[in-house]
Amino acid sequence: MKIKSWLLLTYLLVMLIPLGAFYGLYVSINAYYQDKNVDEYFNTWSQVTELKKLLSNQALYTSQQRFEKIEALTSNQLMITLYSPNGKIYYSSDPLSAYSNFEARSSLYKNLYELKQNYKTFVYKEPVYKDGAIKGVYKITLARTEWLEEVNSKSAFVIGSLIIVLLLVYSAVVYFLNHRLNRPVKQLIEQMRFFAKGEPTTTLAVQKDELGELTDNFQMMQLEIVATRDKLNSEQRQKEFMIASLSHDLKTPLTSIQAYTESLLAGKLSEREQQEYLQIIHGKSDFMKQLLDDLMMFTLLQSNTYDMELVEVDGREFFEMLLSDYEQISIEKGFKGLTMIQLENNYLVNPKQLMRVVDNVVSNAWTYTNIGGDIAIAAFESEVIPREWSHLIQYFTNEGLYMVIENSGVMLTEQQCQQIFEPLHQLDESRSSVGQRGAGLGLSIAKQIIEKHNGTIQAVSQSNKTAMIIWLPKIEEREL
Repeated sequence: MKIKSWLLLTYLLVMLIPLGAFYGLYVSINAYYQDKNVDEYFNTWSQVTELKKLLSNQALYTSQQRFEKIEALTSNQLMITLYSPNGKIYYSSDPLSAYSNFEARSSLYKNLYELKQNYKTFVYKEPVYKDGAIKGVYKITLARTEWLEEVNSKSAFVIGSLIIVLLLVYSAVVYFLNHRLNRPVKQLIEQMRFFAKGEPTTTLAVQKDELGELTDNFQMMQLEIVATRDKLNSEQRQKEFMIASLSHDLKTPLTSIQAYTESLLAGKLSEREQQEYLQIIHGKSDFMKQLLDDLMMFTLLQSNTYDMELVEVDGREFFEMLLSDYEQISIEKGFKGLTMIQLENNYLVNPKQLMRVVDNVVSNAWTYTNIGGDIAIAAFESEVIPREWSHLIQYFTNEGLYMVIENSGVMLTEQQCQQIFEPLHQLDESRSSVGQRGAGLGLSIAKQIIEKHNGTIQAVSQSNKTAMIIWLPKIEEREL
């Protein structure tokens, strides 16, 4: 139950339970008093009937009469007053009447012959006649002592019962408030404090209410913060490692450039040696430039604000232009080259960045292929898969364009196929003479560029061959 609904229900119960208890007690006591009143009325009327025989004596209603018999009957529970016809008091056992000797006729003759029940007393008045004229009036007042004691006892019982009910309701409300609100809030605050201090936290039970939603959101936020913190720490370590690696990669060619420059400045080299040294310096400079270019590109792709602009191109025309030169270059480098292009549709690409992808992937293939090995490049659509690539058909599951770059000679494990796209990841240091050690950012850059095309890139290694499979979606699929 939601806390809001629970609180409203609690407030309602806190109001209704005491009222219900009070009403129940009132009904039960009222029923008791109704029964008690009947018995009390008849008992009182019986006493009044006995007194009427004595008080109906006409001789009592003179000022010279002695009232010893009447005084013997009176007490704190029974009071008798005798009046003259005009309201003069002949006799009264009521202490309050001692301060007055007269009662108004309007009051005296009111409620005659009626046993009047008041809160504390029963009152009965009746005139006494002589020869058809009123000789006097008597008033009998009976105190309701027993009834008052019962009232006081029952009132104390009602008040005590209501206090008990209120205490029970209060205790129940306090218990449930502590169980539903106070304790969970304290636990949540404690876990927040532990988390803020970096201390271990425990998983809290999640109730189906607003506080449970808050607890669940806190624990989800906690997981996200921990994941983000781990990611930031990993990125920081990665950056530190990248700086150290790039510093090492830059230091080596820079040292060589410095050494060759010092030799040139010495002026003791022949013209042939000078040209050779200049070519080496130029090569080392190009290598350093490539390292810095890769680092800048990697940093740019890591930025959330970088938005790669894509343009629509004719598939056959663009990919023939993009891939056609690699076959000849592969042959010149001592490999067996093969290029195959079968495309009909248009695609959204960033030409410059896609050229970088292919160049990085093909350069990686050259690096890990021995002289005389095979370098095969193909671009085709999923509708018509060339027979030459049927051994990889299980990887062509999506509709769109597939670009495959396969080289022979190096087998990778499944774990290595995943790791080669990580920044600065290096495989075995042994390379062919054609390759040169780089920063290890090429494939990571390629993966990020392809992902910004809404595509995928994966490495597959089987039968002494390793293939990079790049998939790009159709235009209509990307727009959806």
